[in-house]
Amino acid sequence: MEDEFKLSNKVEERSMVSLSVFNVGRQKCSPGYEWGPGIRDHYLIHYISSGKGTYTYDGHTTKLEAGDLFLVRPDMEVSYRADERSPWTYYWVGFAGTDAGAILEATDLCGKNNVLRSISYGDSLKKQLASINDAFGNSFIHAVRMTGELYRMLALIVEHASHTSPITPDDSEQVRRAIDFIDSHYSYPISVEDIASYVGVSRSTLFRQFRRFLDLSPKEYLDQYRIRRAAYLLKHTDLTVNSVSVSVGYDNGLYFSKVFKKATGMSPSRYRAGQ
Repeated sequence: MEDEFKLSNKVEERSMVSLSVFNVGRQKCSPGYEWGPGIRDHYLIHYISSGKGTYTYDGHTTKLEAGDLFLVRPDMEVSYRADERSPWTYYWVGFAGTDAGAILEATDLCGKNNVLRSISYGDSLKKQLASINDAFGNSFIHAVRMTGELYRMLALIVEHASHTSPITPDDSEQVRRAIDFIDSHYSYPISVEDIASYVGVSRSTLFRQFRRFLDLSPKEYLDQYRIRRAAYLLKHTDLTVNSVSVSVGYDNGLYFSKVFKKATGMSPSRYRAGQ
């Protein structure tokens, strides 16, 4: 039997807002190899090229094999395990962004469906996943290339969908405008009400749209965006922790430290020190 292997590339700086690759790779698992139970903060698609295993989500376990595809959604508790006798090999890509939810709604992975079985375009999908991996890098041009290849891969899944997308351009445009506003104003003490007012919708409507496309609330997205910017400033500038806090829209340094530790598992000072 071929030796087990794992090739995993993780993107350090996630600079694209509409769609961004978080990680990409492939793995030939050892017998019984398992990930989870756990959650991810982004979407993750696995395509099984050989072998078999099980995937557990929402308390339900399903058996999968070569030719199947499964989706992990943000903040969804999952686990997946390779078979003891015929462990699977899979290719994967992790991604997120304002376009991610809208595109997936246009595929057969819409709603709560997280599995596609015996897909007819498996070889093409595997090649496209390999193309994303070939484009890997941490510069902005690499991010653009990876995102381009990711769009191609998702377009392949959309092309083979058995239904027509119910989503209109206006649906995703509201979220896109909100993201643009956050991108331009995150350093100010803006609220969800401010974002909704800019977009021209109610707070409840904005909440539903964010949950639909990003699986996050507007407040969760705003906090995550600020923490990503804060992490960058802590690593790449000499600003004090308090200055970083103010720079990303937190007037209260103690509250910022609390939010940062909750998100990263360490205080801003420890994060800067690399501990």
